[in-house]
Amino acid sequence: MKLASEFVVARRREDVARLFDDDATFEALLPDTRIASSQDGRRETRTSYSALGQSREIRFVFETLPDGNVRFEKICDGNVWRSLDGRVTLEPEGPDHTLVRLRMEGTTRALVPELAIRGTLREQLDQMAKALRDRLERGL
Repeated sequence: MKLASEFVVARRREDVARLFDDDATFEALLPDTRIASSQDGRRETRTSYSALGQSREIRFVFETLPDGNVRFEKICDGNVWRSLDGRVTLEPEGPDHTLVRLRMEGTTRALVPELAIRGTLREQLDQMAKALRDRLERGL
């Protein structure tokens, strides 16, 4: 399954990359997220949530690449996802604007139909895009 979202920010690419490379930005991508570890451009996040009456955590690893783009992957526990990874790319759109693209690609476990999880994943991607856009536009 592949999903994507994109938006344009009225900032130069260098500014967007600098603003993006901040712990608070990664914590804002999903509610109840915190940085569990951060070292050399790699951040592991943990997001708390409840499902079926149980508290759980989602873990992601985000890696800021030398060009300012970000690669990420979910640390899969085997309950739903076999693999889930993505990328955030920053492309200049003229001298003072940047196109921000978020992409995710994943495969579910054999007994979990992708159709059943597609809506939830789309919501997460849209939520991440909105949070990222808000932070980048505000310059926080």
